[in-house]
Amino acid sequence: MTTIAESRPVALKEAVYQRCLNIDCGATYGVSEVRVKCGVCGDLLDVAYDWSRLPTPKRLVDLEGMWSKRHEPLRFSGVWRFHELLPFAPANRVITVGEGQTLLQQADFVSRYVGLRPGQLYLQYEGMNPSGSFKDNGMCAAFTHAHMVGAKRAACASTGNTSASLAMYCAVTQLMKAIIFIGTGKISYGKLSQALEYGALTVQIAGDFDDAMARVQEISKELGIYLVNSVNPFRLEGQKTVMFRVLEALRWEVPDWIVVPGGNLGNSSAFGKAFMELKELGLISRVPRLAVINAAGADTLDVLFNQRNLRWNRGRPRMETACWYYDELDRNKTKADTIASAIEINRPVNLKKCLRALDVCDGVVRKVSDQEILDAKAQVGAGGIGCEPASAASVAGAKLLRQQGVIGYEDRVVCILTGHQLKDPTATVAYHTTDQDKFEEVLGSRGVTRASYANRAIAVPNNVEAIIKAIQLYS
Repeated sequence: MTTIAESRPVALKEAVYQRCLNIDCGATYGVSEVRVKCGVCGDLLDVAYDWSRLPTPKRLVDLEGMWSKRHEPLRFSGVWRFHELLPFAPANRVITVGEGQTLLQQADFVSRYVGLRPGQLYLQYEGMNPSGSFKDNGMCAAFTHAHMVGAKRAACASTGNTSASLAMYCAVTQLMKAIIFIGTGKISYGKLSQALEYGALTVQIAGDFDDAMARVQEISKELGIYLVNSVNPFRLEGQKTVMFRVLEALRWEVPDWIVVPGGNLGNSSAFGKAFMELKELGLISRVPRLAVINAAGADTLDVLFNQRNLRWNRGRPRMETACWYYDELDRNKTKADTIASAIEINRPVNLKKCLRALDVCDGVVRKVSDQEILDAKAQVGAGGIGCEPASAASVAGAKLLRQQGVIGYEDRVVCILTGHQLKDPTATVAYHTTDQDKFEEVLGSRGVTRASYANRAIAVPNNVEAIIKAIQLYS
């Protein structure tokens, strides 16, 4: 693997480079360097572009021409189809398995639940990705960079979706070995089965995701393993394309709101960067507002943003506020706890980048309960698109913001559904079950007291007349 030993960065002449997020540092590094933080100040890194030296589209609509080149792997990918807007990798070096073939669905059934005018709510369904979640958008970019620098092993900490995506890319390409860190009991079987089936080396540690994240960073540094968690700046480059596809589906019209679940805050950070760059390039005239939705049992961003007033502050956020809060969590031995396992994270690694995104997009932060998440999930499913619990946080958050009058009745709203329904079938079956003991076992301990929109099976005798009578009665 290519690494750079210098502790001080050198001046760069490249049009694409890595740059420290700390504006008082501003250190820069070459694209070929493998880093997850600045070697000078320890802050996060961005992939940065000197757009004046790069070929860029003059209009977003010009990108539609790439659809005619779908016979080329570069343009078949829903990520690399927008290569000109994430040009860190040479076109002949990108890795793709056809990710990003996703759907923006107008959802009038769900819009009634949220409280929006029909025709104004859209669901961006990232569960259509090859591994079943949005993670493939970023993984193909990080995996491409790993291949560029000659990595032979790649690692991640995961609540499930990241591990499934990494393991899939390793298995399909046979270019690297996947090493997965998971916490004890903190991963759904649907997701774990993918990592195991795809041949990843899975390491289960005693602890939660935050513990696994700390260990994987230490181990990756010690053993020279390429780290693909969203602390990796190249991951976020791929995740920008979710917004490009949303705009494409809306005929390049910017919606009023993007609503996204908040866990490690990679998506919200990537979306903010996407709109910041599109505005800089003059490809859009305005940016949408951004709403980041925490689960109540993993509400770090909500606490820091709404209660402790942590803001981007022109690039100088008071990050000690977060450090003090994390110390409180440690003293109180508080662990994240939510049915939405994909966002069950107390220490989001992209907190600072998310603050920037909230600033760029005049964003808001809210939290919703597991009850609200599962009710919203049931309504999404009843509308014909199943999703995992974490995905439904976006719909529950949109409903809450509509009730609060923050989102208007006429606003055009896009909710991001991050993962497929089958990622966590246990929660779905428990919500709709007639077995009260199963309901209590899976959901009751998380404060879920009712299944307001349950679609329960009907028990009937093994008798044609009884079956016909039941069908006539209930349909």
